[in-house]
Amino acid sequence: MIEVKVNPGICGLNTIITTESNDGQNAAISIKTECPNLKPLENELKEADGFTECFGKMCDTKTYKLANKYCKHTACPVPCAIIKAIEAACGFALPKDACISVKKL
Repeated sequence: MIEVKVNPGICGLNTIITTESNDGQNAAISIKTECPNLKPLENELKEADGFTECFGKMCDTKTYKLANKYCKHTACPVPCAIIKAIEAACGFALPKDACISVKKL
């Protein structure tokens, strides 16, 4: 099982994503988010085909289609984190932190 914790930045609306794959292709997804805009993902994104999500075109994925439907902030890191969780659960990549660091110079 893979767990991804997302601290999205200034909004402070944290998300925890857990994924698991028993066959290396299909991922079971659980999302718990504090974001009211992303709350529908908790019920609508319960499973996904890892190959489609991780190797398809970004806007063709189930994750980004649902993000487009609900997310009000295009810079939100949660959709990307969902894909990273699926990728690790299916064994397409090793679990490794990704980081976006933002500072004013």
